[in-house]
Amino acid sequence: MPARTSPEELYRHSLCLLLDKDIPAWVGLWAEDGVMEFPFAPPGWPARLEGREAVAAYMRDYPDRIDLHDFPDLRIHRTERPETIVVEMRGVGSMVGTGAPFEMTYIAVVSVRDGRFTSYRDYWNPLAVHEYGLDFAGSGIR
Repeated sequence: MPARTSPEELYRHSLCLLLDKDIPAWVGLWAEDGVMEFPFAPPGWPARLEGREAVAAYMRDYPDRIDLHDFPDLRIHRTERPETIVVEMRGVGSMVGTGAPFEMTYIAVVSVRDGRFTSYRDYWNPLAVHEYGLDFAGSGIR
């Protein structure tokens, strides 16, 4: 993405890449030193990923677990800081292993510099981990 890409444009593009299951391209939207945080991460799950490689490792198997179909109800809010947005959305799809429906509500605080994600705080529901039997980054929790 060009360095002049707005945070809103970058975020919308990132959702398209997730729907296309193009995780390498999605990871390519990250700054080398970008940080992804999960303030509500359950015990045994990573609460902070530092650097593009850590984000890549965490997301590598995402399409093997969740088949995302859409992000309805997307709302992007600007903040006083032009590089930071707050995002509200739902992700809907199905669980790859079982075909069971998947639905998760997200709120994210996202910052961008030079057309790349630098900070992404993902406030997702940790109770869904048990409901959906998810396991990311080798947490061993299901």
